[in-house]
Amino acid sequence: VQLQASGGGLVQPRGSLTLSCTASGLILDDIAVGWLRQFPGQERGPILCISSSGDIKFYDDSVKGRFTASRDKAKNTVDLQMNKLTPDDTATYYCATDDLSCPPNGLGYDYYGQGTLVTVSS
Repeated sequence: VQLQASGGGLVQPRGSLTLSCTASGLILDDIAVGWLRQFPGQERGPILCISSSGDIKFYDDSVKGRFTASRDKAKNTVDLQMNKLTPDDTATYYCATDDLSCPPNGLGYDYYGQGTLVTVSS
């Protein structure tokens, strides 16, 4: 199983960016997929998780109303749409999967992917 988060880069404050989680060896449509981020010098923390039924569970209140997740079944990807970005969103973003459900605390997934760096700056 290999997961990869992609789509990071430099974006201006108040801008938008969409990250994608791609997988080999997994059908993302059938399982829970979470997004996490790691701020410089900090531990990785959970953002949200989309269940196999499409429900989205938020773990980070700071992204509510700005971030959401969606699936592209044809591409076998799960996207993280990020809007109204601020410099405080600068971090390395990761996707992760769980065969059963979104973890209660947003951690402890079965697989974690390589991250992608998002920098919000003017």
